[in-house]
Amino acid sequence: MTRLSRSRGSSRRAHRGLRAQGFTLVEVLVALTIVALCLAAGLRAAGAMTSNSDRLATNALAQWCAENELTEMRLTKLFPGVGDSSFNCTQLGRDFTGKMTVRSTPNPNFRRVEAQVFDDQDRPLLTITTIVGRY
Repeated sequence: MTRLSRSRGSSRRAHRGLRAQGFTLVEVLVALTIVALCLAAGLRAAGAMTSNSDRLATNALAQWCAENELTEMRLTKLFPGVGDSSFNCTQLGRDFTGKMTVRSTPNPNFRRVEAQVFDDQDRPLLTITTIVGRY
């Protein structure tokens, strides 16, 4: 072989070796697209977890309000009269309004009591129902 043909063959092998070590532009773009999709999905999941956490915290505060009202009714040891009443409650700096509904039952010694709690935009958050006895 001549010197010229040997140098061409070795440059081809060297060129192939360099090509095998790098990435093409299409491969890089595909990888960036996959990474971008994964990051977007992660951000969406984090946002959903944040809003769910806020909703759960609000419902926990509303439950405290309703349970406080029902506990106060039990502690007074007065048999509740049938009818509706409203109450206000503040828990951890958040204001809630509520409605207490007392209904009769087939047994005159018991009352069905329902405490419903609303947020500041009058959306219902929670309803707790219990039975209160006369004695």
